[in-house]
Amino acid sequence: MKRFLAVAAVLIPLSAFAQMAPMDRPMMMQRPGTITVSGQGKATLVPDRYTFTVGVQTIAPTVDDAVRENNQRVANVIAALKKSGATEQEIRTSNFSIYPQQVYEQGQAPRITGYQVSNSVTVTRDKIADAGKLLQAAVNAGVNVSSGFQFQVSDPSRGRDQGLRAAFEDARAKATVLAQAAGRTLGRALTISEGSAPAPPPRPYAMAMAAKADTAEVPVEAGTQENVYNISVVFELQ
Repeated sequence: MKRFLAVAAVLIPLSAFAQMAPMDRPMMMQRPGTITVSGQGKATLVPDRYTFTVGVQTIAPTVDDAVRENNQRVANVIAALKKSGATEQEIRTSNFSIYPQQVYEQGQAPRITGYQVSNSVTVTRDKIADAGKLLQAAVNAGVNVSSGFQFQVSDPSRGRDQGLRAAFEDARAKATVLAQAAGRTLGRALTISEGSAPAPPPRPYAMAMAAKADTAEVPVEAGTQENVYNISVVFELQ
């Protein structure tokens, strides 16, 4: 009698599980299908900020002479920039270096013949129309080194909504075509993940050293900047 009860205790839960399994299996098979697509949208913006770096490089027999001459010329450049409209907050020192000038002769230790001093300032300003005037002012004041010119969009959120909407419409259009090709109907968006492509680097503007007397200001053109937005969407298939 005790043996019969022990076997029955085991058989009861097994029979209950056997009854539940057939019900669970059809429910899993009835889940709707999905399709995952990517979408890309773009926003074209007009830059509203520019930045450029200019500097002065001097060479003299001694460090003191090289630094003294460089200090005076850089001070002239900064004064010219401020006179042309740049504020103290828009001008910053971005590099200062001293390098010995050496002569290498076979079989002998390097011999120092002088010192090169470089000092650069970077200007960042929101008034695009003043760019050429400030560049020319810096050149006229004694700049002999430039690392280029870049236009920027100051607010990274500008154009974001437009770009993301365009990316979603692109994804939905792709999904619609694929669903129709499969004989299905596109349903709702189940999940959306956003991963914007990095914005292209600001376009460098190659600045040539203009002649003081012949050019009123360095010509510059801001053009446009294109930001790209990428998303991935999982749609329901009906």
